[in-house]
Amino acid sequence: MAKRDAEDEPMDEELGEPDVPTVGERLRAAREKTALSLEDIAAQTRIPQRHLESIESADWDKLPAPTYTVGFAKSYASAVGLDRTDIGDQLREEMGGQRFASSQAEVFEPADPARTMPKWLVLGAVVAVILLIVVMSWLNRRALQPDEAATNAPPATAPAATATQPQHPATAPANPGTAQGPVVLTATAPAWIQVKDQGKVLFEGQLAPGQSYSVPPTATAPLLRAGAPEALKVTVGTATAPPVGPAGQVASNVSLKAADLMSNKATPAPAAPSPAAPPPPQQ
Repeated sequence: MAKRDAEDEPMDEELGEPDVPTVGERLRAAREKTALSLEDIAAQTRIPQRHLESIESADWDKLPAPTYTVGFAKSYASAVGLDRTDIGDQLREEMGGQRFASSQAEVFEPADPARTMPKWLVLGAVVAVILLIVVMSWLNRRALQPDEAATNAPPATAPAATATQPQHPATAPANPGTAQGPVVLTATAPAWIQVKDQGKVLFEGQLAPGQSYSVPPTATAPLLRAGAPEALKVTVGTATAPPVGPAGQVASNVSLKAADLMSNKATPAPAAPSPAAPPPPQQ
């Protein structure tokens, strides 16, 4: 009898142990302790509220596959401050690996459709990103355009320069009297000049070497007075005119008309054949 009583004692102790609360009870108690409602948990975890209610009531037939159910329970546990792993292990033991009998395959809902992002907002974000990419690409191409224009500029000007080179022989007239173009006086050395037109002084002063003076095309009868004719180079267009006077003598009343310059009939002074007997006034 004593032996039998000893064997019955552990059974009595097991019967006397309190029942362990289920996962649903633990989750509900923790939620109530934090003063949260099921709606608050659903908004925080993005789990449909009906699934949360089924977990608390251990109504497995209303829940999706066990894997999803365990995931829901873990998210619920994190929201109320319980150990996710502990809740997940206990829930697997409670379900005992059972597969829920359901006549209809339920689609897993990661979140309440009412709380998901609207489709129009998602499409708008995608369109905005595409537009941003297009604008950035256009700005990059536009920023590169000045550099491309600068690199293409020399080839564009080179043909223009070469195209003008063959024109020099063409502009050189076979007959000097037919030369046309602006009349330009260029100093090869310091040279004092005076240009008049019908008694009006158009220019008077000294030209430095390399400095030029262009006779206005509106002048009707321009005349030149030069202190050192040998220091002047006179051109008509692209043609060079003969000297406007003998070296070392003052040239006066030299016609600056293109025809007179090219025909060497500007003044009697530059055309004087005998420099050995110059007129006294010019000395």
